[in-house]
Amino acid sequence: MNKATTIAYLCSEYPAVSHTFIFREIESLRQAGILVHTATIRRTSNLGLMTASEQDEAKRTFAVITEPLPAIFKAHAKSLIRNPAGYLRMAAAALKPAFTGPCKPIKAVAYFIEAGILLEWLHGLSITHVHEHFGNPTAIVAMLMKTYGGISYSISVHGPDIFYQIDSAMLDEKVRHASFVRCISHYCRSQIMRISPSSMWEKHHIVRCGVDPDTWLPRPEPDNEVPQLLCVGRLVPAKGQHILLNACALLKNEGVRFHLTLIGDGPDRTSLEQFSREHGLEGAVKFTGIQGQDKVREWYDMADMFILASFAEGVPVVLMEAMAKEIPVISTRITGIPELIEHGHNGLLATPADTEDLARKIRTLIEDPEMRKRLGREGRKSVERRYNQHINNNKMVDLFKQAVAQA
Repeated sequence: MNKATTIAYLCSEYPAVSHTFIFREIESLRQAGILVHTATIRRTSNLGLMTASEQDEAKRTFAVITEPLPAIFKAHAKSLIRNPAGYLRMAAAALKPAFTGPCKPIKAVAYFIEAGILLEWLHGLSITHVHEHFGNPTAIVAMLMKTYGGISYSISVHGPDIFYQIDSAMLDEKVRHASFVRCISHYCRSQIMRISPSSMWEKHHIVRCGVDPDTWLPRPEPDNEVPQLLCVGRLVPAKGQHILLNACALLKNEGVRFHLTLIGDGPDRTSLEQFSREHGLEGAVKFTGIQGQDKVREWYDMADMFILASFAEGVPVVLMEAMAKEIPVISTRITGIPELIEHGHNGLLATPADTEDLARKIRTLIEDPEMRKRLGREGRKSVERRYNQHINNNKMVDLFKQAVAQA
């Protein structure tokens, strides 16, 4: 009997309310026969909002910064004894960015400490390959463990934020040392290719994110007297919610009836709520704060349309969720979104930061229920064809098997 391929997933916070797709991805890999152990740098916040399955996953996940001081010393001592040369290489690699600029000394020391703790955890489970999402600072920890020896790593890159800080994020170095780079879109891969020599391009693979169409089934056609608009996402500048509220103010002044629900929280909430009050939108706009997946599904089922007015995104999984449920979607013509939404076929694309254009797109869908139904049906077909997480994860399974075999 063949031994199951065993890997670790490493995240800065796992599971996380705003990244439930990672939990679903890991569950899909496990169903495909990959044995996945999970590690998080910090403990999960907002655990009470999560599903029972996510809460169980949190209990099983190794949390690095909760380790007591004696355990930290023990882990580093074992790593030193096991491979003195590797331990010194790892220490030197950790300190180098502190002197060359991209990393502050205190962070460099923290990454080194975390790498030592994780090395002992990985050795205890006989794991030789680690996968990290987003290419963020936890990828530095994975890179340090590779420097130590005996551990390989891969990264998923979503963008676009990390593409704006390539030097400070050490993205080119993370990409160079990774066994493979999973890019979630053609746009994403093009940006990774831009910072990599052409000799490395073959290890940059497009593996789209996705949802399970059998779980995200079409919602019953809503029978709302007032059209229900839905936006799910962190309340941050990149999500463009101020443009969405501006568009709603235009529609209100034109006498268009609607109700918008904004699910999520973040630094822009105060200014968004203030804008709503100042423009008489309080009765037409609801802020729910952070919601768990069970509650979010209930809001999806009531929605006539889903809107994401973003300035910067990868390819949002919330759009895939809405499309799988046959909710017509409106988003912006940026980065990887046009790879998901074909304007006029399975959704509508607005010009980013163009309030009037977004208002026109919303009004078009409000006034044309047949278009809403058609776009919703085509949206689900697109998800079934290109964004089915189980089908897409088959490629991840192959990549992990290759990486473990070569480690």
